[in-house]
Amino acid sequence: MHRRPVGRARLLAVLSAIILVAGCILPWWTRGGLDSLPAISGNAFEGSGILVFIVAMAIVALVTLPYAAGDRPVAVDSWVSYLVLAIVAWLGLAARVADLGIQGAFVFREAAELITRGPGLIVVIVGLITFSEAVFEMAREGRH
Repeated sequence: MHRRPVGRARLLAVLSAIILVAGCILPWWTRGGLDSLPAISGNAFEGSGILVFIVAMAIVALVTLPYAAGDRPVAVDSWVSYLVLAIVAWLGLAARVADLGIQGAFVFREAAELITRGPGLIVVIVGLITFSEAVFEMAREGRH
């Protein structure tokens, strides 16, 4: 069997999936915990944030699919499929951030508290930027 190399763009996509999963597990927001109040927090597994986790799993599945199929080319393994996943993840993130903003989850005394009280959100944004770069590289390669 002849296996084609994975390529830099797809390796970058897998790295971004790992970053996204880590960001989904970490808290996206935290309220309380100050002034003797109990802290409550939430992560990607509520609301539309779950789309980010689903996209991370789909990235891994898309990268490994051609190797599971053997020597036959797989039509779904194109940069367009990855682009659709990127759009879904960005929309899911935007919808969840808007929802959290409406709920007042982002009430901070200073801007730096976003990093300490919502590190998962920052990690997910880094992961999506990395994934977007991978999609851009795939599109530039033009490989379908």
